[in-house]
Amino acid sequence: MLKYPCLVLDHDDTVVASESSVNYPCFLMMLDQFRPGEFMALDDFTRWCFEPGFGELLRQKYHFNDQEMVDEFQMWKDYSKENIPPAFPGIKEIVLKQKSAGGLICVVSHSSRSNILRDYRYHFGMEPDVIFSWENPESHRKPSPYPLQYIMEHHHLNPKDLLVVDDLKPGCDMAKAAGVEIAYAGWGRKNVPEITAKMQNWCDYAFDSTDSLEYFLFEEK
Repeated sequence: MLKYPCLVLDHDDTVVASESSVNYPCFLMMLDQFRPGEFMALDDFTRWCFEPGFGELLRQKYHFNDQEMVDEFQMWKDYSKENIPPAFPGIKEIVLKQKSAGGLICVVSHSSRSNILRDYRYHFGMEPDVIFSWENPESHRKPSPYPLQYIMEHHHLNPKDLLVVDDLKPGCDMAKAAGVEIAYAGWGRKNVPEITAKMQNWCDYAFDSTDSLEYFLFEEK
């Protein structure tokens, strides 16, 4: 019997290592085009994306106007289509074990639906049961509890049946608003210890490796 009949996974930097392999390189390309001569180190990029967020990084630090925000997003979409981020070692085993035992894999992410589907097909040979992505209305995106409420209603589940796995605060806020437990995906955040410290404090559980999450889900008594 599964500990959690439904795993609700974030995507970027929880399932796939997209920040270092896609988002940050694309950000540097974007800076070179829109703000020549500017540079930001990866660790600082991570901190900004954690709080207050990538959009605020562009608005507050680089003073992007509305058209530049649109152009930047299109640049990222084009770049991400051509660059598939690697899956974190061990995450495939978790996804396939959950599915083979009859459990649900749901994705609640700020990534695009097409990227999520592509990555799951490429890395795992399957598709998630439910996807909430950036294309959903803002009211249906995390930190809103709507995605979890939808999953519970449509699959006849209670809050105790779900576990959210995420590396950032919006996922934590979403889970707490819905009364669902949240696990911190710390394997992709080892470069910035202060983020890990905050997430460990906010989340119900914290894991520094996919192996430790796998043991918790399928082996721990």
